[in-house]
Amino acid sequence: MDDIPLGWQFGLLAILLVASGFFAMAETAMMALNRYRLKALVRLGNRGAKITAELLAKTDKLLSVILAGNTLVNAAITVLASVITIQLIGDNKTALGLATVGVTVLILVFGEITPKIIGARYPEKIALPASFILRPLLKSFGAALWIINLMVSAVLAVLRIRPQGSDQPQRLTMEELRVLVFEAAQFMPKKHQSILVNLFDLERITVEDVMTPRSRIEAIDIGAALETINEQLATAYHTRLPVYRGEPGTVIGILHLRRVLHLAQRNELDHERIEALLSEPYFVPSSTPLFAQLQYFQENHQRIALVVDEYGELQGLVTLEDIIEEIIGEFTTTAPASPSAFRWEEDGSALVEGTAPLRELNRKLGLTLPLDGPKTLNGLILEYLQDIPESGVSLKIAEVPMEILQTEDRIVRRVRVFRPPERTGAASP
Repeated sequence: MDDIPLGWQFGLLAILLVASGFFAMAETAMMALNRYRLKALVRLGNRGAKITAELLAKTDKLLSVILAGNTLVNAAITVLASVITIQLIGDNKTALGLATVGVTVLILVFGEITPKIIGARYPEKIALPASFILRPLLKSFGAALWIINLMVSAVLAVLRIRPQGSDQPQRLTMEELRVLVFEAAQFMPKKHQSILVNLFDLERITVEDVMTPRSRIEAIDIGAALETINEQLATAYHTRLPVYRGEPGTVIGILHLRRVLHLAQRNELDHERIEALLSEPYFVPSSTPLFAQLQYFQENHQRIALVVDEYGELQGLVTLEDIIEEIIGEFTTTAPASPSAFRWEEDGSALVEGTAPLRELNRKLGLTLPLDGPKTLNGLILEYLQDIPESGVSLKIAEVPMEILQTEDRIVRRVRVFRPPERTGAASP
């Protein structure tokens, strides 16, 4: 070593520091690499991604070659720095002590901390090119690494730790998937992100959350006069109408307007023919998850279902369109204009019906009313007050001021909801 010029020794020291930094940077980049992004690049035919995936499939061998190379290089740096120090200052304890401190600082700054920060910041840009260097090293030192891995396996066996390769699939919970979608907001349109988040929610939302309540179902009484039925058919806002006998809870079938309009136009409509055109009603429990209901609609070739409680009593009605709107948002409407259109007025208030679903209120008015209890505004108010209020009563729920305008038959009929203070001045939806 003494025969090598001092300038060459400094050059060799710089090369060793770069090599140390490379191993540290490659290790961090490999471990920080997004596995799903890597799989996508492999499917696209990226050569670097394929080599990287092969290396990550053998994590123990990959880490062995990186750590062995890093350790070897750092040891060489220490020896070389000591030789340079002796040549420049002399062989004494003070000089060697200074050399030790200097080497430690150099390795920390240029061989550990800085490279690892860069590797963590740009894992894909570093890991893929580094794989072209690491794979030959892995093949070249296979025998030596086999001995090292054998020793490591023996230690792990004593500790009763079973190594797990990174080729095994990573299992993510639904909540972790939601976090991934939120973190990927910069890579996708906001509407796409909203649809994905809504899809995750289908498992915890039930048909009771999105159904049309029984009191708001548009239905036909088979026992009514033909003139009344004809008028309902002519002014119906839906193409499929439940038909009941006696009371709305006794549904005997579903009538498709397309099947009956030609009879009405020829004045050939009567009660018997209406009953003959009815399709069998499809009932579902109110606790059915929305995603399961979507599958049931597909399997049973249905578009409308009647929701019943645990006692078999009719609670409401859910359609395929209700579920689709829960996923992608409101895209159409066949309902007439009503106070439950959910729009802020100029004075910062909105007139809504007590039967309005809380989820719809939150979505259209941008509120945060609790959804873990009652499903309608009327139910929420009754639960909050623990009593049936009178008209004129004001209250605040979840920071949302509201005033009860009308109560009837033990039900809150009309409510004026005021925009929460922190939302004042926000643009109306």
